[in-house]
Amino acid sequence: MKNEKQPMLAPRSFRFKVLFISIICLVIPATITLFIYNYLTKDTLKEQALSNATRELTIANEYVEKLLEDMLYITNFIQLDAEMNTILKEKAKNTLEKDTSRSEYQQYMDESRINKTIENITLVGEKSYVTVLLKNGVSYTNYSNWDYNPKELVNKEWFEQLNQLRGYESIWIDSQPTMIKSEKKNNPHQISVARTLRDENYKIYGYVIVTIMETKINQIFENMDGHEDMMILNSSNHILSHVDDSRIGELFQYSAHLKQTNSSNIFQISNQDYLIAEHDIAFNGWKLVSIIPYKQAINKINLIFNKVFVVQVVSFTLFLILMAYLLRTITKPIVHLGNVAEAVKKGNLTVRSRLRSKDEVGQLSDSFNHMLDRVNEMINEITDSEARKRRAELAMLQAQINPHFLFNVLNSIRMKVLVKGDKESAEMISSLSKLLRMTIDKDKETITFYDEIQIVLDYINIMNMRQKDKVNVEISVHEEAYGFRIPRFILQPIIENSIIHGLNQSAGIIIVNAEIREHELVITIEDNGQGMDAHALHHLKGKLVCSNGLENAKSINNKGFSSLGVSNVYERMYILFGKAFKMDIKSELGVGTKVILTIEKGGSNSDVQSNAS
Repeated sequence: MKNEKQPMLAPRSFRFKVLFISIICLVIPATITLFIYNYLTKDTLKEQALSNATRELTIANEYVEKLLEDMLYITNFIQLDAEMNTILKEKAKNTLEKDTSRSEYQQYMDESRINKTIENITLVGEKSYVTVLLKNGVSYTNYSNWDYNPKELVNKEWFEQLNQLRGYESIWIDSQPTMIKSEKKNNPHQISVARTLRDENYKIYGYVIVTIMETKINQIFENMDGHEDMMILNSSNHILSHVDDSRIGELFQYSAHLKQTNSSNIFQISNQDYLIAEHDIAFNGWKLVSIIPYKQAINKINLIFNKVFVVQVVSFTLFLILMAYLLRTITKPIVHLGNVAEAVKKGNLTVRSRLRSKDEVGQLSDSFNHMLDRVNEMINEITDSEARKRRAELAMLQAQINPHFLFNVLNSIRMKVLVKGDKESAEMISSLSKLLRMTIDKDKETITFYDEIQIVLDYINIMNMRQKDKVNVEISVHEEAYGFRIPRFILQPIIENSIIHGLNQSAGIIIVNAEIREHELVITIEDNGQGMDAHALHHLKGKLVCSNGLENAKSINNKGFSSLGVSNVYERMYILFGKAFKMDIKSELGVGTKVILTIEKGGSNSDVQSNAS
């Protein structure tokens, strides 16, 4: 690569900065330490012990406050989320009588939104139990009523205090026996926070209580590196959380030695020095306290100071000699990557890194190359996808009814009108008119499933008029499925294949079924025609896998909409819905063929939507 060679230590280069900073970071601390080590060792031990105790407590406090802040976040979210509050206020206005102002579906969707919201906001962080209790007795929780009946909360001693709160005030509830049955065995105590829910007039219409198990806090104490005895105390210095469950609720025996907030000090009991540290928890009047024998606290520090002095003197000289060489070797691949990145910045997407090492820099190089490959692939994929989509849309919109087919249909209508003036001819003309209108209407990219069924009925009416033997169609559609929107002419090509190839334009039965299964719309089209053998079925499925729908669609200009075929249906549905759409074909020779279309609700590329929503 051109221009890759650079001055070895250019003042602004990454290599120079690393070398300079490394030397500074080594020389300055080492020099200062050598001069003041002996002078400050004694006082430093004490200060370091106090500092370590404070730091350990601060770290623990950050974890504890994070837990408690997560609890407050949940209460804030429920209290401030506009959509959720609108639903809860509506629920709170209703008595135990059934709500007739909204449909059962709307009520179901409201409750689903509330439960889904509670579930979502408790997914991140430690497991918490959320209770939303309205004044009329309606409750929403992320646990079952078998575990605990939320209505029993009103009998708790602290519950009446909620009615004295103002605005966004909260009350923190000290450690209490666990109320969740499934947690009692492993988690004997719990900690909770509660708030009120208020309407526009600041009247309380409900309460939100968030609970975590006390073991989540004492696990933080267990995981700390030090050997401190940590605990949480309330405002009256009673223990709220401790590794030893039996001590919860006890009065802290060294309360007299707690001098001031966010501090640490040393006191003596029975001729033994103890180091005690305390840190206020920011928002509930509780405090975090740790206590440890002083000798134990400084033991590691003493060892560290002694070892550091020896190691520092020996290693500093050797390290300084090797550092320049090693840094140059280590940073060489980074310099190379920088040159590659500069080439990409200038618009050259064909350049690639030549690094083949197995370390992180090599991984970065491989990732960088892979990223460039993916960028090129995505550019090609986007270009190809847009072209395919345009061709598929053009193929569908330009599809016209086969002139020969149209002639036969119109001739059949003419003959029936001449021979007998019955309503059948008028119905046939009406069906043909609807079919033609839906074919040439460019404004409707998607239609309701109900309209698609009407297209099928009109098409079968026309086919039954033009052929001697009649085809019977049986339609069974779940009521909710009628409202879903799908691309037009999705069922008609499959019905056409059933009539022409399956039934061989003879009498037969075609069954159309649509139903909602969990989060999917499942459509089946089944005929009792001649079916296919395993080889033919495998060949047809292979076409779908290879996405030949567009190639088939390209050839429809002289065939009309009746030749769109199964492949074109698959291609159009896959372009629109992506992986949210699936098609399966089952067939047995002499028995018939079944086509199964499955569309996930809310898929990544899905435009499926219900009128009810």
